Amino acid sequence: MPFTAEEIAAAGKISLDYYQKNKPVDQVNTERPLLKTLKAKQKTAPGNKQFIVEQLRKSNGSNFQWFNGSEVVTYNKRRNIEQAQYAWRSAHDGFALDEDRLIQNGITIDESGKGKNHTQAERVQLTNLLEEEIEALDLGFEEKFDQALHLDGTQDADAVIGLDALVSLTPATGTVGGIDAAANAFWRNHAATGLTVATTTGNILTQMELAWRACIRNGGVPDFILVGSDFLDGYRNFMMNTYGRVNYTPTGAKNIDGGSGHKEGVSTGIYFNGVELVWDPVFSELDTLYAPATPWEKRCYFINTRHMRLRPIDGQDMVTRKPPRAYDKYEYYWGLTWRGAVCCNRRNAHAVLAIA
Repeated sequence: MPFTAEEIAAAGKISLDYYQKNKPVDQVNTERPLLKTLKAKQKTAPGNKQFIVEQLRKSNGSNFQWFNGSEVVTYNKRRNIEQAQYAWRSAHDGFALDEDRLIQNGITIDESGKGKNHTQAERVQLTNLLEEEIEALDLGFEEKFDQALHLDGTQDADAVIGLDALVSLTPATGTVGGIDAAANAFWRNHAATGLTVATTTGNILTQMELAWRACIRNGGVPDFILVGSDFLDGYRNFMMNTYGRVNYTPTGAKNIDGGSGHKEGVSTGIYFNGVELVWDPVFSELDTLYAPATPWEKRCYFINTRHMRLRPIDGQDMVTRKPPRAYDKYEYYWGLTWRGAVCCNRRNAHAVLAIA
């Protein structure tokens, strides 16, 4: 016996809702570390007309003076607050099933029926078909969304700006969050390219330490280090060939496993100043897709997740959709949408490095 059109649409929506609530974390954990990290620490933003706003303190505006006796002192009006504004964007992915494909899978539809007349075999067939489509939808959404989180937003007029703009290889150029980096030194991340990895003479360790101190000076200890394959191999080989070990571990550093070997997924077991270098396999995808002048595989990012957030709009984080069937097509639709931005409230708390 057949399904009704309403039952088909509802079954897809229920399956999609269930998958989103119960999807396996490992799909993200082992393959897309930037998306995983930003999702884990995301903070929703209220709905607004155009921008998600981050309040910044650009200076202390001190009017400090020494004085003696009855000497005149002065007072100033402090204007220390600046705003970074990030345009929120909308993302969509969806799939459709037409009646012919449903029939090919042993599923029939009768719009004039009363409903609840389908057989158990038809229900099993529909469930299997929807599971296949929903898993492909979710993985496809994550793939493209994660790539966008890495990029600078210029790949699409409606895309969010991502890591490549927030932590730029050319931090003194361009406008980010509505603030001109050329005119505001406080609004620049640390960047160093052309690092060398030759045994004993390479400068990779020195440049990493300089970047580390620059981040700490401006916002605290980076808690997330993201690297490409070439950078990871260069750092590991330099440390092994020069010092006979893979980890740079100052006295008293915590959370170090002593370089006990490769771990599961994107974990490397290699640390710098107590923070693990996390390998990002998406860097290779980006090199293939965009062929940037400085390959992603050669890069390393020091990120402070307290100052970089994924900010979905309230109630708009991975929303499941069930659009009505079009009057001129015997086809059913389901989708996912997301609205928000990636926001940074302190660019100088981050750094990007790249080997030659």
